[in-house]
Amino acid sequence: MADPNDDFFRALPVFTHFEGVTDSGNYRPLPDDWLLAVADIVSSTNAIASGHYKSVNMAGASVISAVLNALDKGDYPFVFGGDGALVAIPSSGETRVREALSAVRTWVTEELQLSLRTALVPMADVRAEGLDVRVARFSPSDFVSYAMFAGGGASWAERQMKAGRFTVEAAAPETRPDLTGLSCRWNPIKAHNGEIVSIIAVPDQAGSGPEFRRLVTDIIAISAEQNRDGHPVPVEGPTPALAFKGAEFEARATAPLANRWRRKLAIAAQIVLVYILDKFGIRAATFDAKIYRRDLAANSDFRKFDDGLKMTIDVDAAHLSRIEARLREAEAEGVCRYGLHRQDSALMTCFVPTPLMRDHMHFIDGASGGYAKAAMALREKLRDSETATLSSSNMS
Repeated sequence: MADPNDDFFRALPVFTHFEGVTDSGNYRPLPDDWLLAVADIVSSTNAIASGHYKSVNMAGASVISAVLNALDKGDYPFVFGGDGALVAIPSSGETRVREALSAVRTWVTEELQLSLRTALVPMADVRAEGLDVRVARFSPSDFVSYAMFAGGGASWAERQMKAGRFTVEAAAPETRPDLTGLSCRWNPIKAHNGEIVSIIAVPDQAGSGPEFRRLVTDIIAISAEQNRDGHPVPVEGPTPALAFKGAEFEARATAPLANRWRRKLAIAAQIVLVYILDKFGIRAATFDAKIYRRDLAANSDFRKFDDGLKMTIDVDAAHLSRIEARLREAEAEGVCRYGLHRQDSALMTCFVPTPLMRDHMHFIDGASGGYAKAAMALREKLRDSETATLSSSNMS
């Protein structure tokens, strides 16, 4: 008999306006027996600096793909962080998810030449620290919904993973996870308004809840003045192009070495087919390329809340100036700490179980560092603050 807790996320009330991330009434606590599957790339900023930004994003999305596939593509809360991910899972799936995390860690090492940390953190340990993980369900379209996380527990779990606790070790060499549906076929999407800006804003220890929520509301309101709230993907979706660089990444994810050339040929054929169908407005059975592109834009996660605000938006200079001014003001008042990274295009990594259904998911990040670079700027501020506090303490 299935545990009713397994349907926790599906049973959550849905909100459809992103401003709802600041409404505590939209959040519910995770069940006590759940766990957090967390992962991130070690030295992701170095990898990005070396031009491997697609590999970093692919690695982060692979964690979500591997875990959801291990749980039979169930409806579970997750968040994509650019160079990592978090998925909340029921205790009934612990063994399968542990195996999936082990396998994806090996795959990332062998196929992407990156080092992935993975951990499974029980909610009991989170709550023993006086923290919580509360989840809300935001639906940007009629076909998908994304989880928003609050309560501080998700950030604590990530810190514990980086400290070497709750580690899930890599599987044996050549072990492969099920990454069905994972793809990286789209070219970087150029900014139309001005720049693609990745922003992370988290509460400062001195900042109160209402003040930080007011900040988030203000930033959302400023970005909402841009066309489509600053969405980096045009409403009609990205234009299909005969671009095949992503086929190598997808083939590595979905085919063993011996059959990889066949898989690359099949992916290339699909890219050509979608290009032709879109260019000439042709439908193939139940697949309509133009509907797929519009769904692709609508289903994208360019804004999220994960113990803080994360956005990758397309903004002009005037709106960006106002956003930065508001963030600086809040930081000076001790309400938040923030990191920000600018680039000229956005990158999309996709989880598409089947293109014939309309529930495909698309993860948005900046194409030249995005969230990883914004997080690095944030960490530098936190280190500087800690150094200044320590120096002040030593002088007194």
